[in-house]
Amino acid sequence: MALATRTVRIGSSHGLHARPAKMFAQAAKDAGVPVTIAKDAGAPINAASILGVISLGVDYGDYVTLTVDGGDAEEILDRLADLLSTDHDSE
Repeated sequence: MALATRTVRIGSSHGLHARPAKMFAQAAKDAGVPVTIAKDAGAPINAASILGVISLGVDYGDYVTLTVDGGDAEEILDRLADLLSTDHDSE
C-alpha cells in the first residue's frame, strides 16, 4: 500500500462549486481507496464527500493537496489532478 500526495492548482474559473465538486467527489469515491483533500494548511477531509469538498471554499487558482492511500496511488492522483486543473466552467 502506497501513500502518495500531490499539490494541484484549481483550474475551474468559479472554483470547486457544485458541478466540479460533484465530478471530483465521485471520481474520488470511484477510486476505491481513501482520498483526502486539503486547502492550504487546513485539515484534510474525505474527498469523496461532496459537501466536504464544497465546504472547503476552494476558488480558482487556489492550491489543494490530495492524498491517496493505497491502490494505484499515482494513477489515481493523475486522474484527480487532471479533473481539478481543468476549467469545467468553460465547457
